[in-house]
Amino acid sequence: MVDVTAKAPTDRQAVARGCVRMRPETVALIGRGGIPKGDVLATARIAAIMAAKKTGELIPMCHPLELTGVEIRFICDEAAGEVEIESQVRTVGRTGVEMEAMTAVGVAALTIYDMCKAVDREMVLTDIRLMSKRGGKSGVLSGRRERFESSTVAGRGGDGSASLSHTKGHPDCSWSGCPSPFLSFHRLPGDEGG
Repeated sequence: MVDVTAKAPTDRQAVARGCVRMRPETVALIGRGGIPKGDVLATARIAAIMAAKKTGELIPMCHPLELTGVEIRFICDEAAGEVEIESQVRTVGRTGVEMEAMTAVGVAALTIYDMCKAVDREMVLTDIRLMSKRGGKSGVLSGRRERFESSTVAGRGGDGSASLSHTKGHPDCSWSGCPSPFLSFHRLPGDEGG
């Protein structure tokens, strides 16, 4: 394991994304709460947070970190037959949280598969990648802009937060066929794109 003793603690953040591809009918079942095992997205969110906190135990050379924040978001797209996953992980420390962010996405994807396998065994877990990171000696790394930034912004807060609205939706899902009216997320500081 790399010795980080001499490094000064800094504010660190990483964002990762991934996708679970499935039949459109499976996405619809997730959206209306019709999966027999229960609330897929709530279970996947809890599993992702637990995984982020355990990353140092799962990956041999990864430092155990005290995380200060973990957020997990989903976009359900019935037409495309996929659930996209985003994790944002934060800490104040001597090493980054990229592995924690990607581990959270991977375990969320595995949990979605486990929850839905009784109705769709042909799901594919794909595209787990680091989107951005900040903090530490290497500074800011920005990845591609994708669907999480492409939704219509209904309002902005002074802290960079934005509330995305749609007519219906699961509390964790921006798919328009779900029952909840809002999905919220926070942009990275300095991310002025849309």
